Amino acid sequence: MSVHQVEATKWQLQEAKQRFSEVVRRAHDEGPQIVTRHGQDVAVIIDMDEYRQLKGGEPDFKEFLLNGPDLSELDLTRDQSTMREIDLGDDW
Repeated sequence: MSVHQVEATKWQLQEAKQRFSEVVRRAHDEGPQIVTRHGQDVAVIIDMDEYRQLKGGEPDFKEFLLNGPDLSELDLTRDQSTMREIDLGDDW
């Protein structure tokens, strides 16, 4: 369901809190539900499928890692010249 297909229902914050299950059900069945406070729109409840569509789908961790920067050129060797020996005594 697209945001533009259905006129969103508006709920005053107090009523939305009291009837939250209904607000969620209607978001799933009917479309976005707008929550107002002092007459101003402050939040919208939408169905999870619509949210995923807006966000571009489910995040794919494997794809995230594969699209990261190329680290093969990164020099991870440690400068050995600054190392020092530590005497831990005979107990070690």
